[in-house]
Amino acid sequence: MSASLLRRGLELLEPPGRAKAPPGLQRSRAGTRAAGAARRRKRAPEPGRNKATVKGRVVKSAIEEYHKKKPVNHLRENLQYMLKGRRVADKAVTEQVLAQNRGRKSKDQPPEKTEKKKPEGTVFTEEDFRKFEREYFGIP
Repeated sequence: MSASLLRRGLELLEPPGRAKAPPGLQRSRAGTRAAGAARRRKRAPEPGRNKATVKGRVVKSAIEEYHKKKPVNHLRENLQYMLKGRRVADKAVTEQVLAQNRGRKSKDQPPEKTEKKKPEGTVFTEEDFRKFEREYFGIP
């Protein structure tokens, strides 16, 4: 139920001898009407240019549009740019970039390089071993 219908219903149920509420307790509706009118005025469409009309449109040439959107070959500029800076990156940096771009699966990883171990030569000679045997075991 709206507030106005509720108010009318309460007025009908009032005893006949009782007057309306004092003017201070009544709600003034002038403020709400003014606010509503302002809202309606704000929402009114502005008289502007109708966009459905053809007046004022410029006809574009299809040939000009084609030439505007025609792809441009930047090969020469790119080659000059690439050849201008001839700096070679450090090997550590290139390895790092390659490692970052490599996948994480085991099939994407390169095989690890194992260093070949040299057969270790002994510091002692045969004479030293014989001398040790004689001293330690007592063999002549």
